[in-house]
Amino acid sequence: MSASSRPSRRSVRLAIIGTGGMANQHAKRFHEVPGCTVVAACDIDAARVAEFAANHGIPATYTDAKKMLAEAEIDGVAIVTPDAFHAPLAIQCLKAGKHVLCEKPLALNHAEAKRMVAAAQRAGTINMVNFSYRDWPAIQAISKLVQAGKIGDLRHVEASYLQAWLPSKIWGDWRVSPGWLWRLSKEHGSNGVLGDVGVHIVDFATFPAGPIAQVFAQLKAFPKAPGDRIGDYQLDANDSAVLNVTFANGALGTIHTTRWCGGHANRLFLKIAGTKGTIEFDSDRPVDSYRICAGKDLDTCAWKEVTVKGTPHNQARFVKAIRTGAPDQPDFARGAAVQKVLDACFESSAQNASVKV
Repeated sequence: MSASSRPSRRSVRLAIIGTGGMANQHAKRFHEVPGCTVVAACDIDAARVAEFAANHGIPATYTDAKKMLAEAEIDGVAIVTPDAFHAPLAIQCLKAGKHVLCEKPLALNHAEAKRMVAAAQRAGTINMVNFSYRDWPAIQAISKLVQAGKIGDLRHVEASYLQAWLPSKIWGDWRVSPGWLWRLSKEHGSNGVLGDVGVHIVDFATFPAGPIAQVFAQLKAFPKAPGDRIGDYQLDANDSAVLNVTFANGALGTIHTTRWCGGHANRLFLKIAGTKGTIEFDSDRPVDSYRICAGKDLDTCAWKEVTVKGTPHNQARFVKAIRTGAPDQPDFARGAAVQKVLDACFESSAQNASVKV
């Protein structure tokens, strides 16, 4: 353990790099954690970082991460930038001996993610990736039950992440919003729905069910505008993805995600079936509950609703890990493992063939 990883009783001082929309959630959650203070914010846009800092009571602002790392008295950083900047910034912060919580996806590809893992191992500091749906109490409980053998040997997994913003205006009109248009354009750094939210559902499914060994993926960008272009945005990034997978434990599964599913603003669904029962989660219901059919209920196909206690969010666990020196999940190695699955999906779709992960 490095000196910066040792347990500390003093206040944990953090910085946020990247002050766009998602950074507000990080700032809010860090402010909820006793003994944690966000003391600096950094963004290449001076006006944006100034407004962000004012809104969240953050005393210091920077437009250069190197300068911030040299001047600000901080223990760790949250990296909330566009995906392409995750690896260079994380490695820079790790070399400076800082603890790092990085937004998902961890990197643009598995090779890049492996470099981040190696840098974290050399630094010996806390490293985590913000798979934010780990914050939901039900998925934590489901993972423990499945891994404890409550539903027996796994046979089938069904997982989906459905969004509605292409056929609807649930979050505004995407056609006139750069904040949504870039997510549809490869040249603007998007890996499509698979890279944006598919990364979440892959983690969500494999967290309880275990690693994926093989995948056959179909990725598609449906027509959305004349010439598939709106202004500077070529609309060529995948907006729908279907994965047929084989898990390392032998179970079969389907994982799919799309931006075209009207009626579901942001719905995650997971069903895991084993030899002793089936367990199900649906985020359109309360996220502190799941359904299970197991034991004597199997013969009558009866389901029980189970409500579970809350769980600390990723930001709270990051701060606790810094304070105690005990690493927590999901770490960079986990982020890299999920990225490896995504890389296999792009390869599979390009080859129209099944690919080993």
